[in-house]
Amino acid sequence: MKRQNKIFLLVFLLLFGLHSAQDSLKISASEFISIVKNYHPLALRYQLQNRLAEEEIRRARGNFDPVLAGKLGEKNIDGTKYYEQKNIELGIPTWYGIDLHGSYNHLDGQKLNNSDTRGGLYQFGITVPLAKNLLYDQRRAMLDQARFGLRMTEAEQAVLTNDLLLEAENTYWEWVQNYEIYKLKTEIVEINKDRLKLTRKTFEFGEKPAIDTIEALSQLQSFELQQRDAFLSFVKSTQQLQLYLWKDNQQFYELSEMIYPSDNLAEHQAYSDFEFLINDVNSRQINSHLSVLYYGQKQNILESERRLKWQSFLPKLDFTYNFFNKENYAADFLPLFDNNFQYGLKLEIPVFQRQARANYQMAKIKLNQNQLDTNIKIRELDVKIETYKNEILNYYTQIDLSRDNLLNYRRLLSAEEMRYSNGESSLFLINSRENKVIEAQEKFISIRTKFLKSFNKLKWMKENFTL
Repeated sequence: MKRQNKIFLLVFLLLFGLHSAQDSLKISASEFISIVKNYHPLALRYQLQNRLAEEEIRRARGNFDPVLAGKLGEKNIDGTKYYEQKNIELGIPTWYGIDLHGSYNHLDGQKLNNSDTRGGLYQFGITVPLAKNLLYDQRRAMLDQARFGLRMTEAEQAVLTNDLLLEAENTYWEWVQNYEIYKLKTEIVEINKDRLKLTRKTFEFGEKPAIDTIEALSQLQSFELQQRDAFLSFVKSTQQLQLYLWKDNQQFYELSEMIYPSDNLAEHQAYSDFEFLINDVNSRQINSHLSVLYYGQKQNILESERRLKWQSFLPKLDFTYNFFNKENYAADFLPLFDNNFQYGLKLEIPVFQRQARANYQMAKIKLNQNQLDTNIKIRELDVKIETYKNEILNYYTQIDLSRDNLLNYRRLLSAEEMRYSNGESSLFLINSRENKVIEAQEKFISIRTKFLKSFNKLKWMKENFTL
């Protein structure tokens, strides 16, 4: 059904698009970019990606959340109550790898183990890593990497959004180019229609030979074919433009009538602002480009991973100490290792350290790879910036040359028409001059479009720099 609707729209545009655009919908470049920025699915998807990165930070912070737990239990066989247990405890992980925990445990029964304490017992304890995980551990690494990941994602999504807007804006100006070429062909068709009428009248009066009417008709038919072809190109570019038009409810915007640009190639701030843009870009540091910052944040993530892998070389030595106090008894904690205490010391040492060495070397290799990627990206950006600047300056010079060339061809056409009216030339020469004028005018339109597209490339490149 959608394919049939598109075919119907194309046929409708081809049949009725040659009429005046005076009462049709019009859209400017700024309006078009605003629609793309606010409603295009890709732009919204990039925003959602940033929210995902924010949620990654929230999830990593969850590793530091206190944990409250409780337990009830009882065992009874043949009327004998082996035990009845009530327990509630709170664990508090801290930033420096130290875990605090406290609990209340009430235990009663006829078959308790010798190591169990009957009645209520309060317990407060601490677990401290003395080697591995003291300076850095998995929890801190996950939170650091999530924070770096957010900055990395924000940089990446900003670049992708600006690339989308660049693509959309250049699509708009290609659309304008096709529209202006179509208007040019329409104007020349009208001129040749008038010329054919005049030629036929002069033939009827016996002033011109019959061959001139055939020459005028052939020229008109040639331009009518070009007009049709230009209009088809305009329709195709309109459909390309439509790909960027979305509604606020994420519905694709279906065009029910022709839409025309309200901007034109001749009036654009780029012609006066391009030097300011070049100077502005020249003043920016390449390291402040979002693409470079992306690799910088990736480097931070990999450095965090390297620090974490380095911890594996250290022995795992954890010290745990618990204070105890029976319910309804006065607290007696000091001295620490005298009464009402429990401590433990756990040591683990991998013998060959092969896994630790492999993981650490892999982390270092990834750091080196990312640094190489950063250098490549910096070089790519430098080349792109220089290319865009050279294109702008070159096309601006070509605009002046093309304008002068067009004026000269118009003078030659005017002179040829004057000679023809004096009987010193032929319609064939006029048509030849006219074809040159049309070619020069199309070239002029094309060069202006290329200039604006190069200007847009550098403009959106500038948007990727941080202040």
